[in-house]
Amino acid sequence: METTTSGHNQAGYVPPPDVIDRSETYGSVTNLIGSIPLEPRIRPGWITGFLVGFALLQVMLLSVTYLLVHGTGVWGLNIPVGWGFAIVNFVWWVGIGHAGTLISAILLLLKQDWRMAIARFSEAMTLFAVACAGVFPVLHTGRPWLAFWLLPYPNSMQIWPQFRSPLLWDVFAISTYATVSILFWYVGLIPDLATMRDRAKNKLIKYIYGTLALGWRGSAWHWHRYEIASLTLAGLATPLVVSVHTIVSFDFAVSVIPGWHTTIFPPYFVAGAVYSGFAMVLTLLIPLRSYYGLQSVVTMRHIHNCAKVMLATGLIVGYGYSMEIFIAWYSGVEYEQFMLITERMTGPYALQYWALIFCNVITPQFLWFRGVRENLVLLWILTIVVNIGMWLERYVIVVISLHRDYLPSSWDMYSGTVWDWGLYIGTLGLFTTLIFLFIRVLPMIAIFEVRMLLPDAQKSEEKKA
Repeated sequence: METTTSGHNQAGYVPPPDVIDRSETYGSVTNLIGSIPLEPRIRPGWITGFLVGFALLQVMLLSVTYLLVHGTGVWGLNIPVGWGFAIVNFVWWVGIGHAGTLISAILLLLKQDWRMAIARFSEAMTLFAVACAGVFPVLHTGRPWLAFWLLPYPNSMQIWPQFRSPLLWDVFAISTYATVSILFWYVGLIPDLATMRDRAKNKLIKYIYGTLALGWRGSAWHWHRYEIASLTLAGLATPLVVSVHTIVSFDFAVSVIPGWHTTIFPPYFVAGAVYSGFAMVLTLLIPLRSYYGLQSVVTMRHIHNCAKVMLATGLIVGYGYSMEIFIAWYSGVEYEQFMLITERMTGPYALQYWALIFCNVITPQFLWFRGVRENLVLLWILTIVVNIGMWLERYVIVVISLHRDYLPSSWDMYSGTVWDWGLYIGTLGLFTTLIFLFIRVLPMIAIFEVRMLLPDAQKSEEKKA
């Protein structure tokens, strides 16, 4: 018997007509979403995407193996640029994970029903992005087999981690973020795991789904506990949206290096994280929506709203860039002005700086136009451009501020080696592989939440009222 959602929605509420195709029914929604992981035949498109991601994952394994054998000298690091691709990629991946937490937690607390069709997918994306981000700090320390030294565990030597180190702040921020995100994602999966248990034909698969569903039967008491757990975890996750990337920004802001030592970094980093996160959501969601025929569940309203959030956060990021220019001028500090004008705007890395301005400030202005938001091919290309721009932003922040020290004798140029690029591309493979495994094994859209929006569910609630 399939689980139901009775008693789980406000009586008399009718969602906007474009949240979901009103012709859908309980059964059709369940079949549409639930059949994807349960279908016995693997689709050719899934196989192609998975193999591409798995091939890139092998590049990551090769890069990590070579790094462990030969040390961090295989990277392009030098005397002034002690941070390189590893920190750039770390910040980029952490930022991508922010959209899932924002969609799941904050929009849940604000009772935004349009989040229901994309929340599950965004939450999974968050977990996989955090997994990719966690690779880089561990490897960047140079001795990853001693990474447990970063944890405050009881030891006979009474040596504790240096809590004033931003590296340690990252450890606690990311571990907390990952823990809450996993719990939130799994709790939201339980009702759908029970649905998959009831629909599965294979006994082994039925047993696996049944075990993961924790005995869910859809009773009023089960729903009561579910709502309490969901709201509690949403309340815990909401401040993490702000705090995690704020702590990541402190890696830079607490230093005295020109271009880093500024109080604008925390809100600037948070806005950039949400910006790149929503761009990645659309990058993945648009082709998957088309391939699996989910247009009636993931409607154009979801696409429009994600694009509007991108536009709003893109404007905030653009404001951050303008404030960097203002602060350099108003402070009167010659080192800040040298870094901004001589280094970023006209220096050897000027191409990267102006490319990020084009990608992150100019290109998103097309989102003001409804025609651009409705042209899925153009919008998809735009989201890729934004993510490229956000990676360039982290590259500019890290490299340009470091490659010319206060002493001209310490100046040097930096560029990533083949092993830098191999590790970065490899994490893209890890991310892609995990996404395709998730799509094949679990429902990518919350079935029970989408069914709450159906007219039949509303009529049932009205009769009970």
